[in-house]
Formats: sequence, structure tokens, C-alpha cells
Amino acid sequence: MFLKKVTLLKEKIPIFNDYPFSIPSIASLNEMKLESNVTFFVGENGSGKSTLLEAIADKCGFNTAGGGRNNSYDVYETNSELSEYIRLSWMPKITNGFFLRSESFYHFATHIDKVDDNGFKDYGGKSLLKQSHGESFMSLFINRFNGEAIYLLDEPEAALSPARQLALLKVIHDLETQGDAQFIIATHSPILLGYPEAEIYSFDHGQIAKIDYEDTDHYSITKYFLENRKRFLYELFKEE
Repeated sequence: MFLKKVTLLKEKIPIFNDYPFSIPSIASLNEMKLESNVTFFVGENGSGKSTLLEAIADKCGFNTAGGGRNNSYDVYETNSELSEYIRLSWMPKITNGFFLRSESFYHFATHIDKVDDNGFKDYGGKSLLKQSHGESFMSLFINRFNGEAIYLLDEPEAALSPARQLALLKVIHDLETQGDAQFIIATHSPILLGYPEAEIYSFDHGQIAKIDYEDTDHYSITKYFLENRKRFLYELFKEE
């Protein structure tokens, strides 16, 4: 592991009523210790997991619209409002890595199309814009992810089928078991969350706290639905 701890610098915060400190989980953060090569952020939409992940990416010097330190392009409203209020503790500090932001991946792919002069070697030899959404994600993971690096992924499952999510787990396993890579992933996927020995931080209930895989809503709701589909849908659709 490289990134060991994320600390919220509360003494620098002028007011807690404004975004992003109006998000309960962010306001309650003191420090988060990272003790696994693979860490997941989970929580409902708006719970703050992507906000913190984006701030970490900004602090790493990655493009907050998606990319690494050398991917310079502009996308409207991608600056992190939290990054100046957090401190990252490293051992050792690294500068190599990538921030995947699913919602703005098209802008990253367009940027690569404009600047790549190496035959898209880092992306499977083909323009990301000429691959399907899922194929382009996997081309990035397989070809660009390597070496000592930290990878920050915001909902990578957005473009991936269940089979491709399993393929991503294999990529993560191959990189982190070599001791060369660290992953922090914000996700809603019960498949990705099943990665062995990963840490899971929940952003629900107004705080950030470690949680076991089986205690996540993602696992329990999916399991109940698969085992009780007809009853689940009956209860969901019945009139009051």
C-alpha cells in the first residue's frame, strides 16, 4: 500500500453548512485509515463517497474529470471543493496512477483521441471512441493499469456486464497481489464488493464506518431479490 490515511482538516473549514460539509458523512470524518490494497466506498446516492474519492484524486494531482497527472483537459464543473481540506499520508508517496470517473469517461476518451500519437498502445491499439463503453473500460484496465500506482475508480461497473465485472476483479487481483498497486473504488456492485480481504467503508447513516460485505445493502438486497424474486416484486408493486 502507498496511501495510508486520509485526514479531514477541520480547523481549516470556515463553515459546515455549505457543500461539501453539508454532507453528513463528510462533516463527521476525522481520519480514515487504509489497511488493505483494495478499499471500497459504498453508500446511497448523495452519501459522499464520490465526493471524497474525487478529492483524493485531486490531491493526487489527477485530472478530476478522469485521467492521470499528465492528462490535461477541461470539463465543466469538475473541480473538487473538498480537496483543500484533506491531507493524504503516504509511505512511500507515489505519483503514478489514474482516476476513472465513469460519468465523464467520454471526455477522457475524446482527449486521448486528440493527443495520442502512439497508436493507442495504452488502450489496446484502438481508439476508445471506436470501442463499446464496456470494451473501452476494459481496454483501459488491461493496457494502461500497470506498475507501482494508485487507482481511484468511481463506479466502474457502470459500463460493465456481470462477466466484465468479474474480469475487472481478475485485473485488480493480478495487480495488487504483485504488491505494486492500490485501489480505492466507489461502487454499487455486489460483485466487485466481494473481492477477498478488501476493506469496505460505508458512507450511510451520516458517518463513514467499516462494514462487512454481508452487512452491505448491496449484498443483502441482491441476495433477497435473487432468492425471493416473485415475492419481492409482489410486495414492491402491490397497491396500498
